[in-house]
Amino acid sequence: MGRILVIAEHDGASLNASTAKCMACATAIDNEGIDVAVLSADGAAICDQAAALSGVAKVLKVDHEIFASQLAATLAPQIVELAGDYSHILGPSTTFGKDLMPRVAALLGVAQISDIMEVKSAYSFQRPIYAGNAIVTVDASPERKLVATVRTASYKAVSSDGSGTIEAVEAGASFPTHTRLVEIKASSGDRPDLQTAAKVISGGRALASEENFSLIYSLADKIGAGVGASRAAVDAGYVPNDMQVGQTGKIIAPDLYVAIGISGAIQHLTGIKDAGTIVAINKDPEAPIFEVADIGLVGDLFEIVPELEKQLG
Repeated sequence: MGRILVIAEHDGASLNASTAKCMACATAIDNEGIDVAVLSADGAAICDQAAALSGVAKVLKVDHEIFASQLAATLAPQIVELAGDYSHILGPSTTFGKDLMPRVAALLGVAQISDIMEVKSAYSFQRPIYAGNAIVTVDASPERKLVATVRTASYKAVSSDGSGTIEAVEAGASFPTHTRLVEIKASSGDRPDLQTAAKVISGGRALASEENFSLIYSLADKIGAGVGASRAAVDAGYVPNDMQVGQTGKIIAPDLYVAIGISGAIQHLTGIKDAGTIVAINKDPEAPIFEVADIGLVGDLFEIVPELEKQLG
């Protein structure tokens, strides 16, 4: 087996926690010979963070102004250029990785393995199917490069006590001209990122309006939590779709997850099943969310949430 290459996710200034979780998966495959590729406009600080991850042998620093936008269409050709003798190329199953890694696989002419949740051997993995209701074992051919995304909710981030080296690599790919960045719109605020937050509070359709979602924001700010939502709340227009938690949204694994006014459809439960502690507040005692909740409170959220915030001081 050759070396493993992990593709770093970052915001241009700092490394995303998903990279440390990809490293955990990579070390389960082979705890030696793991490199990390950092593609950015100026990746010095990011590379320092990547080199500190436990298990990293070498960080490939690929700087080019075109990588400032982190577009999959321009990143993928460069990753293929780096692929060389690497046997495994891993990326996170975040929005970034789900956009990027299929392009890498297509350019390499191989099939991608999605959402690795457990490593059985170097070429045998387990991944969830049917919204997480079944687990399938996927065996890959050792004769071809393996391109995969890692289900970050299934792994704990590696520590930052490593001492990998950093090697500058010239960007030598032929970049496409059919794709360009027009604009980035991102939600602002001081709340933790939904996919990396240790605590998350989500609201559902029972909140009944965009204005009422202020109850969720207020409670989240009280305890320093990220804010999520059910698909029903997103479809109803209460919040933007980047806040959606579930199979068609973000798969998360916080230490604490509080579901308020969420019935617990299977697509939502798929996104939270790896949470440490699940708390549910719903007026329907038969709501499916109570079947997975560690703590359940039956009642009117419009009475319970203000009282809960009051008790928090």
